[in-house]
Amino acid sequence: MLAQLFVVLALLQAASAPQSAAAPPSQAPKARAGQKSENDDPTALLKVNRIYVDSFGDDITSKELQSMIVSSLVATKRFRVTENRERADAILKGVALEKTSQELHAYGESTSVGTAGGGSHSDVSGSVVNGNGTISGSSGGGFAARHMGTSDSSVNTETVDRARISIRLVNPDGDVIWTTTQESKGAKYKGASADVADMCVKQLLRDVARLEGASKAPPTAAASPPSNH
Repeated sequence: MLAQLFVVLALLQAASAPQSAAAPPSQAPKARAGQKSENDDPTALLKVNRIYVDSFGDDITSKELQSMIVSSLVATKRFRVTENRERADAILKGVALEKTSQELHAYGESTSVGTAGGGSHSDVSGSVVNGNGTISGSSGGGFAARHMGTSDSSVNTETVDRARISIRLVNPDGDVIWTTTQESKGAKYKGASADVADMCVKQLLRDVARLEGASKAPPTAAASPPSNH
């Protein structure tokens, strides 16, 4: 009987005891270590050699500016332009705008010179004696005036062409690795469209050269630890 009582007490104690800590939940799966975004890599632009130039638009202006960008890229000898999108290291996308406006220029100048002068003089003298006398007098005067005026004015209208391009380079993963926006009113020997296309490509070359210079800079020498005597 006593043994049965001990068994019952043991069962009651086991039922009332707090349950053991639950097993720790399974660890969430590790976030997949994705490849480092090219946009975070300052040298991503240096890896671009072959470029595919995407359409800027269907209008004539966009097609012309796209063609000028292609010509400027080919002329650099630094990049190769491909028509095969799959083989490109980067895709160049952009938006182009060309606008023509009229500017009115007016010029006017006038000169006026004038002089004036005048004078007057009179003199009367005489004498009377016993009803007889003589009277004499003199009078004088003068006046001069001159005036001269000239005026010159001109009005002309000038036609001004403006071109604006905003372009970006996108790697095959869709990350933007370079971008620029340029605007031009034309240069001495070229129109606004050709000039702004050259400006974009020259900016690309400057940025590439800057990155190449930074990558070739010698690393800073670490300070040597103090020697133990």
